[in-house]
This record gives sequence, structure tokens and C-alpha cells, in this order.
Amino acid sequence: MDAGCWLFGGQFEDSVFEERRERRSGPPASYCAKLCEPQKALQEYSSISEKLSPTNFAMKRDVQEGQARCLAHLGRHMEALEIAANLENKATNTDHLTTVLCLQLAIFSSLQNLEKTIFCLQKLISLHPFNPWNWGKLAEAYLNLEPALSAAFASSQKQHSFTSSDKTIKSSFPHAGKDCLLSFPETLPESSLFPVEANSSNSQKNEKAITNIQNCMAEKRETVLIETQLKACASFIRTRLLLQFTQPQQTSFALERNLRTQQEIEDKMKGFSFKEDTLLLIAEVMGEDIPEKIKDEVHPEVKCVGSVALTALVTTSAEEFEDKWFRKIKDHFCPFENQFHTEIQILA
Repeated sequence: MDAGCWLFGGQFEDSVFEERRERRSGPPASYCAKLCEPQKALQEYSSISEKLSPTNFAMKRDVQEGQARCLAHLGRHMEALEIAANLENKATNTDHLTTVLCLQLAIFSSLQNLEKTIFCLQKLISLHPFNPWNWGKLAEAYLNLEPALSAAFASSQKQHSFTSSDKTIKSSFPHAGKDCLLSFPETLPESSLFPVEANSSNSQKNEKAITNIQNCMAEKRETVLIETQLKACASFIRTRLLLQFTQPQQTSFALERNLRTQQEIEDKMKGFSFKEDTLLLIAEVMGEDIPEKIKDEVHPEVKCVGSVALTALVTTSAEEFEDKWFRKIKDHFCPFENQFHTEIQILA
């Protein structure tokens, strides 16, 4: 040992001065990550949960998230969704709520439940409005909704009943309800549209009323599909605007992914039949908030605001979300939506 080391109060182990071992020849051994089957992992989580202190809320939350993921892998989606809903109500910061919503999104996507998938994406966007990837997923979901809407309308037209014994016009459209993405009235009073009388002279009048209703429903179908395309187009444009804004800050694979996604959006936009001035107006509406607030979202902070206040940040219905983001566009390009009920009243 060198005496100089002692003069300055330092001391080195002899191993420091040993010769370095020779490196192994040949390629390194392949790494195999340890896997745990969902059923076994679920048992482990249950065992851990039983041993946790009732006051260890953070650990209990992590265990519940793990249980929900295992249940989702095992196909027990309803149990997983029940746990996720409970976690959503108890979330206290944006990171935790984001994790839970992403879990719900994965489950709804695997179930191919388009309406719930779209609503889950709307919640995520309400929490992170400047995340381009969620906007892109929302646009794709709206596009996937089009075939389902077309099939629903076709089925509805076949199953409408206009017989004298019916008191209402019944619709089979599956998305009717308060939180419906796009819906039309579930029932229409027959007496107000075409009262059925025994006199045969009124048959032509009744047939004309039925034809008017059918034409009105056909126009409604066209409007619904156009609105869905508008929302998909607006979501794609929002995605592209956000990607363009963050592009100067990116390099390497992140920039490559950004540019590739922008090009994919350009290709998909060609499938829409909207005019250039329409696209410009949509871009103006969807980009109104970007210059002022995007900087805060690039480096987000974890907001610990409590479960009640945090839940208030997230949209409570599809209608609320679409009113906020698409109302200006719909009012400008889809006036028939507001005229539909008026025309029904005129027919009465």
C-alpha cells in the first residue's frame, strides 16, 4: 500500500490495484425475462393485499391495479372494470387517474365496445388535451364507428312499425340514450304524425305521412354519418397540429415517429370529401388553444387535488365533450341536426 495514501487520509483496498479480469469470449448469454402467469400473479396480489396495513393506501392502490390487469388478461373483464371504476373514484393525482383510464381503455378495446372506448378516450383527452396520440386514437375510433352506425340505421328502418295497433314508432338504434354519441328520438307519437282512421279515404294521407317520416329518417342517417366523419376529421387535424407544434423539440426516433404519423394522417385525410375551406375552418377551431397552453403540457406536473376535484376535471358525458370540441363545427356544417325535430313537428 502506498504511504502517500495515508498522508491525505485516504485508504484503498488492494482489490483496486488487481488486474482486470478477461472478458468472456463469444456473445453474451441471452436474457430471458421471468414471466408470471396471470392466475399465479393474481394469487400473489391477493396474498399481498391480505398482509397490507389498512392505512397503506398507495400500496393497496398498486395491488388493486395489478389485480385488475390480471383479471383483464384472464378475460374476466367485468371484475377488472369494477376494480378500475373504484380506483377512478379514489384517484388523487393525474398520473394515477391516467393509469386507471388507460386500463379501462385497454379492456373496452379488447371487448370491441366502440362507444365505451370512445368515451374513455374522451376522458383521457379531458385530462390531457395536448396529447396527440389520444386524439389520433379517438379519430380512428370515430372511423370505426361509421360501419356500426350504417348497420344500425339499416336495421332500424327494417324494424320500424307503422301499424294501427302501434302507439309509437320503435327504433332499434342501439346507441339511444342521454350519453349517446349520435342519436335520434327513440319514440315518436303515432297520433301526432298520422292518425289512423277507419275511413279508407285517409289511407293515402297516412301513406304520405309514412313516406315523409322515412325520408326524414334517411336524411337523418346521412347527417349522422357526416357528423361522425367531421369528428374523425377534426380529431385527425388536432393530432396533426399538436405533432407539428412539438416537432421542433424532438430528435431521433421520436421525430421519426412524429413525421411518420403526420404522413399517415395526410393519407387518411384524402379519404374525406371535405373542401379546403372546410378543413381550414376545422383547423382554426381545433387549434384555438394550442399556442398559449401547449408549453405547460410538454412538462406536465402531477396534480394532487383530491379525488373529487380531480374527477371534476374529466368529462362526465360524450355529449359534454362533443359540445366543447365539435359544437362550432357541427353548427356550421350540420344544420339539419337542429332542424330534425322541427320537421317532425311540422308533419304533425
